[in-house]
Amino acid sequence: QVQLVESGGGLVQAGGSLRVSCAASGYTFSSYSMGWFRQAPGKERQFVASIGTSGTNIYYADSVKGRFTISRHNSKNTVYLQMNSLKPEDTALYYCAARFGSGLAVVTTQYAFWGQGTQVTVSS
Repeated sequence: QVQLVESGGGLVQAGGSLRVSCAASGYTFSSYSMGWFRQAPGKERQFVASIGTSGTNIYYADSVKGRFTISRHNSKNTVYLQMNSLKPEDTALYYCAARFGSGLAVVTTQYAFWGQGTQVTVSS
């Protein structure tokens, strides 16, 4: 009964900030690297950021570097994505995903577990 539940999405003005969270259960959270992906209508799912099991190994998509920060709290089985300086093109359904091991991956097929997503809408 693996579950990844995203929360914290909403409507924000361009230039604003938002933090989305992903609460995980049903597996050993600390044994899995975690990733954030997003998908806009009519677009393919896009890699955003990933974080290794300990939280020290981190990788970002070029489009969000300097604006987004991924973090995790293993004791709370939760991964976060802090989004600053938001742009309308950041509007998407944001998904968290889990991949066994500490290695990072940017392709969706490398991730075993997925949440249902939380909607982030950035107005212009």
